[in-house]
Amino acid sequence: MLNLRRSAEGHGMKAEGKLMKMLTGYAASHQHPFNIFVHMIGIPTILLGVLIPLTWTGFEIFGFHFYLAHVVLAGFVLFYLTLDVIFAVVFAIGAYLLTILAAKLGSYPGNTGWIIAAACFFGGYAAQFVGHAVEKSMPVLIKHPIQANLAAPFFTVVELFKLVGLREELFDAVQHQIAEQRANQSSR
Repeated sequence: MLNLRRSAEGHGMKAEGKLMKMLTGYAASHQHPFNIFVHMIGIPTILLGVLIPLTWTGFEIFGFHFYLAHVVLAGFVLFYLTLDVIFAVVFAIGAYLLTILAAKLGSYPGNTGWIIAAACFFGGYAAQFVGHAVEKSMPVLIKHPIQANLAAPFFTVVELFKLVGLREELFDAVQHQIAEQRANQSSR
């Protein structure tokens, strides 16, 4: 345990810190590869569904055009910065690109933008429930809806890092804490 704690602290976080607590809580319900895969697609799809209508309202500041989507995503980025700077920056880049796509899709004529937004939003959530059915775990959304909606986009970025083999010591520490929690629960 001491080595895991040192490894985690070496990257600017404490093993018992806010980041580890959130990742451990979220990852415990997302262990099955199919569920993780579905979330990697479904969460950005849900976010796109939310961002489309948020690109319909905008304003200018010093000659720069901003959408309401930018304001909402800035709030996410600020929160994520309190967890981990690298993950927050990667999220910000991805969210910016997703906002460009949302603005494009939202600009289609008639009700097309609403139809795409609804399909993304509800389709993305339906996929999440399928993933959790395969894993046989209750979605975090049911237990903690606000936490789930804050954590899910961040967790998607974290999973991207895991897929490409970056920050493996963080994932080892998370899995170790999940195993400890499960062992403690089964011994009760």
